[in-house]
Amino acid sequence: MPIYKAPLREYRFLLNELLDFSQYAHLPGFADAPADLVDAILEEAAKLTEEVLLPLNQIGDREGCKLENGVVTTPTGFKEAYKTLVDGGWPALVADTAYGGQGLPNALGVIFNEMVSSANMAFGMYPGLSHGAYSALSQHGTDEQKKKYLPKLVTGEWTGTMNLTEPHCGTDLGLLRTKAVPVGDGSFKISGQKIFISAGEHDLADNILHLVLARIEGAPAGVKGISLFLVPKFLVNEDGSLGNRNGVSCGSLEEKMGIHGNATCVLNYDEAIGWLVGEEHKGLRAMFTMMNEARLGVGLQGLSQSEAAYQNAVTYALERLQGRSLTGPKAADKAADPLIVHPDIRRMLLDIKSFNEGARALLVWTALHGDLSHRSDDEKTREFGEDMMSLLTPVLKGYFTDRGFMNAVDAQQVYGGHGYIEEWGMEQFVRDARIAMIYEGANGVQALDLVGRKLAQNGGRAVFAFFKTIDDFAAQNQGDEKLKPFVEPLIRARKDLEAATLWFMENALQNADHAGAGSTPYMHLFGVTGLALMWAMMAKAAHERLATLNGGDKAYYETKIKTGRYYMEHVVPETATHLARIRHGADPMMSLAANEF
Repeated sequence: MPIYKAPLREYRFLLNELLDFSQYAHLPGFADAPADLVDAILEEAAKLTEEVLLPLNQIGDREGCKLENGVVTTPTGFKEAYKTLVDGGWPALVADTAYGGQGLPNALGVIFNEMVSSANMAFGMYPGLSHGAYSALSQHGTDEQKKKYLPKLVTGEWTGTMNLTEPHCGTDLGLLRTKAVPVGDGSFKISGQKIFISAGEHDLADNILHLVLARIEGAPAGVKGISLFLVPKFLVNEDGSLGNRNGVSCGSLEEKMGIHGNATCVLNYDEAIGWLVGEEHKGLRAMFTMMNEARLGVGLQGLSQSEAAYQNAVTYALERLQGRSLTGPKAADKAADPLIVHPDIRRMLLDIKSFNEGARALLVWTALHGDLSHRSDDEKTREFGEDMMSLLTPVLKGYFTDRGFMNAVDAQQVYGGHGYIEEWGMEQFVRDARIAMIYEGANGVQALDLVGRKLAQNGGRAVFAFFKTIDDFAAQNQGDEKLKPFVEPLIRARKDLEAATLWFMENALQNADHAGAGSTPYMHLFGVTGLALMWAMMAKAAHERLATLNGGDKAYYETKIKTGRYYMEHVVPETATHLARIRHGADPMMSLAANEF
């Protein structure tokens, strides 16, 4: 069975040394998260994920979900594991205390979710989507809706879904046909079909709250006529008890490449009773609250599968004897040397390791600034936090999942032929990681969102704030000889990113295809630069800590610096290649006629 150990030492380094959570102890939520409590939360989360969820990962993959007579049954052990999750209060971790939540910073929720997804990605999607539904309702629901539905979502007794896609429309939501007919009492009758609905029907919770995009009769065509509705699986009585089954049913389960343990449903709405969430014809605004949270969650999935695959590949490389080192035997007493002696094996493992640690830092850094955008008492800090969440969401979703899949493939490659065999578990990581590049907005769409919307937002305020963050770090540390191997590559990456940004500003207005052609290289350029900033910051923290240590954990910080050096020297040079691709513009790829493909 594949292994997984929660990287607790990494989380402690990020929270206590890189980001220094203690400096925010005066803020709401952070005040309730002292270091000893956070450490206890991490330890308990590790036990849950390693001991309860991990053993179910391959079971869920083999068994999948089953649909019989409209009832979906999850794989063996999932129902009991979900009860353990709920009994432990985990769904309430970062939810508002007004609805029974613990109110802790979302950065801790991101860390918990990485552990869950690394141990069992398919299982993690059930509670993950529920929190998205909670967020959408808490921001856009009426007071009555919040009072009626949020406490049950917070406890995990009920779960939530997001219903966008239809058979004829995915990204282009302006084409959706699901209709909503006013009943006259404030409710609507919802009719239509939605597909690819993760956790759309299951046996884990008593009720499922579907958030459904639909068009009210007579609404304008296109996206301006879309509204958002809350459609529960079971209607809820005034006293909070469950009433009759609503007119929503699971027509079929999708047969998928991966994430077999999650029920991906076709949902049929037959005059199901629903209630408007937010304003009429402005459903996308409300749904994007859930979408943006989901996109961060999917970016996290890219990291999680990369981490799980890496841990297994390292173990295999240390144990598997195969060939001799190019510079002479390293295990002369054995028939062959372990795989870890070979430079190309190390290349693959270091590509993954340096990505994982840098990506985790950027994810938690971004989540922290998201927390500060709501909780800080300083207006500029709130503005910066909001800008970083908006700017980096497509980067985290797109770049992390592209790299996460590539890393899962490389980890599989370390195993050679055994990586292709089911029993070792590596092919499941590859299959599970693949969906993250597609759902919640395919990565090409994320890249277009970054280039077409996020760069120009507020006159470019966010991207220039990001540049300033790098400039400030470089200015403060350029004279430090120990940090020179980190600061100089960071400056080069920042220059390439700025050059690409300015190229779009100068050329995309003349021909929008230039933005489309360069959007994915730009997203990757941004991702590499973001990780370079994190590695420079982590190297600084590691060197500072080493200066105060006489022994103890010295090896951890030395390894951190070595890993960062690899990233700066072997990965960061990619930014020049991405810039070159962007500058070639759209002409090379648009010159072929359609019939020439």
